[in-house]
Amino acid sequence: MPAFSPDLMSDVRARFAHVDSCPFQGPRIFFENAGGALTLNSVVETSAKFAAIPDNQGRDNPAAHALVDLISRAKQDMATFFNPNGGQFFVGESGTELTFRLIRTAVMGAAPGGAVIGSTVEHPASRSAATHWAKAANKAYISVPHDDPTGSVSAEAYAAHMTPEVRVATILHTSPVTGIANDVAAISAAIRKTSPHAYIFVDGIQHASHGHIDIRSYDIDGYVVSPYKVFSRHGYGVAWVSDRMTALPREQLINGPADNWEMGTRDTGAYATFSDVVAYLDWLGRQRSDGANPRTRVEAAGAAIHAHEQALTETMLHGTGNLPGLAELPGITILGGVDNPAREGLVCFALKDLPAADIVAHLNAQGIRTHVRKADHYSGNILTPLGLDSAVRVSMCHYNSVEEVSVFLAAMKEIAAT
Repeated sequence: MPAFSPDLMSDVRARFAHVDSCPFQGPRIFFENAGGALTLNSVVETSAKFAAIPDNQGRDNPAAHALVDLISRAKQDMATFFNPNGGQFFVGESGTELTFRLIRTAVMGAAPGGAVIGSTVEHPASRSAATHWAKAANKAYISVPHDDPTGSVSAEAYAAHMTPEVRVATILHTSPVTGIANDVAAISAAIRKTSPHAYIFVDGIQHASHGHIDIRSYDIDGYVVSPYKVFSRHGYGVAWVSDRMTALPREQLINGPADNWEMGTRDTGAYATFSDVVAYLDWLGRQRSDGANPRTRVEAAGAAIHAHEQALTETMLHGTGNLPGLAELPGITILGGVDNPAREGLVCFALKDLPAADIVAHLNAQGIRTHVRKADHYSGNILTPLGLDSAVRVSMCHYNSVEEVSVFLAAMKEIAAT
């Protein structure tokens, strides 16, 4: 059964733009959330409002003062969402740009020599940045193999490859290919046990929309998200950095503020739209909790999101009524395994003798938006070891319904039969 009641489901969906129709295609079911989540209506309104404001921060006029206050408020809201212990937030061009920048700063600023460690499950953004800057800094790169059947990497796998010479480590929170989450806190602890002073970076881009983030419990130095994947919009990324990361040498304006990470005037509207995201999660948390503080309500929202998405993926995998689930189709391969408790709102699959691109095309013709993942520079690290040249990614979010999953299963039943 879905975790959301029909009334709550209706209220949730009403807060998002284009929830059941595409302005180019018409009516459709949106199961492409890993490529970019739906956008809150409030974010659309805020974006339009701030796009029209000509003033910049840092001036002595009422508009500039208001913009500075809005940015300050947004950083407080980010703290509510991420729950850090110190450090600071800033925005950049995108999650990928911030990933490169933080990893570059850590690798180039760490003590000479040593090594950089990461895993084969990671998105190419962190892998590319880590290998590039490790080479530039004359540091070895240690590649931790992930577990192909589960689509994840464990703390034990990191521990087996750790040395005291590790200067920088990268961790993927959740895979955008398999939808399987990794235990960031446990991996971080394994890294620190052998190399206590390593700089640890986490890619939270896929994870952010599927449940709560608790940086305080991770003992890390950098965490990055792409807001367009967490109900906001394109055009910016959000990063949190520890104070010790900020103390490293990095690009700055001469004689500028020592702790400043931002390059040039930032878009106040970007900050303001992230406040919209946190306000929405606060509202959702209020539907499940009468907690007195915003963080408690955001945590309640994360728990509700996780429960609802778990119900959606269980239905998709095991079926409902007379509709078989994906796991019951002959010749099926479910990436990450069928019953994987670390799955977050995403099912990636392949059918023997039926190309993934054909399945995606058939679904799209029926108004069901999914995506094909190919064994290319984005997903080859996951697909190639499984002997797959492509797979179908069905990525859900908490505003999706069991009814939408049922429509998908009916379509898949027909596709598999042909």
